[in-house]
Amino acid sequence: MRYIKDIPHQQFKISIYQWNNKYIIKIEAGMFEQTYKIDEYEITNLEEIEKCIDEPFLIKVSARFEAMHEDFDKTLKRNDVIF
Repeated sequence: MRYIKDIPHQQFKISIYQWNNKYIIKIEAGMFEQTYKIDEYEITNLEEIEKCIDEPFLIKVSARFEAMHEDFDKTLKRNDVIF
């Protein structure tokens, strides 16, 4: 996997990679991450990817991170891993 660039953001670490004829958008928050893939032939340049990482999208990403955290916390408690 080849690193392309980071997209600055105050809340998330957003990185773009290229691998297997796809661009991979990796968004990290703490110990969780979300990955989105798009075929290289779907876009003409990287600016199109950056344009798609807009505020409405990132609001949904944030909500998904919150849900991931809640789900993981619940399973840890349910299975007596943490109290």
